[in-house]
Amino acid sequence: MSKSNTELQKNVLQELNFEPSVDAAGIGVIAKDGIVSLTGSVKSYAEEYAAVHAAERVTGVMAVTDELKVDLPAFHVRNDEDIAKAVIHALEWDVWVPVDRIKAKVADGWVTLDGEVDYYYQKTAAENAVRYLTGVKGVTNMVAIKKLAVMPSEVKANINYALRRAAEVDAERIKVDVQDDKVILRGKVASWAERSEAERAAWSAQGVRAVKDDLVIAG
Repeated sequence: MSKSNTELQKNVLQELNFEPSVDAAGIGVIAKDGIVSLTGSVKSYAEEYAAVHAAERVTGVMAVTDELKVDLPAFHVRNDEDIAKAVIHALEWDVWVPVDRIKAKVADGWVTLDGEVDYYYQKTAAENAVRYLTGVKGVTNMVAIKKLAVMPSEVKANINYALRRAAEVDAERIKVDVQDDKVILRGKVASWAERSEAERAAWSAQGVRAVKDDLVIAG
């Protein structure tokens, strides 16, 4: 392993150990040319999610491959019926989730969300609502965004304005293309955080149903 790969591996391990919601003892890290692979096991889907995002925060990380397995402790194991009831209540209690438009299915601890909503934030809110429930091993979010009649030029202009307003983003290095209801981001960003903020800006525009992120992380 080259020096740069070794340093990146070390930095990711340090970040995992620093993150209080992650038990890094069971996680292995492989780093190669900016791509980080996480292996081993964690005790919940919430911990898996936190570990992946901790790795993404590290400078130099261009992509994260999640090979972690959720190994629930005995006292966290719940049957699918109990998890399904908890999922329904969690969706009902989240003010951002249009619960009447989302359906949930649970199989062997894995939650699948389906339906159609008006905005991307509602889709992510549904996933966030169930991610931290006890017994959940994973979440597949198949909720679709409703198609709206919006001019692509208007969508592009709104996203460009949002990028220029964002303190974390260098808008001059990002090119926005809009094809019908799909947004394509191209260019270079300095970090994963900047890339995520650019994605968030793209998804926030009304009428967007898909975002293709071709941004390259190059400090």
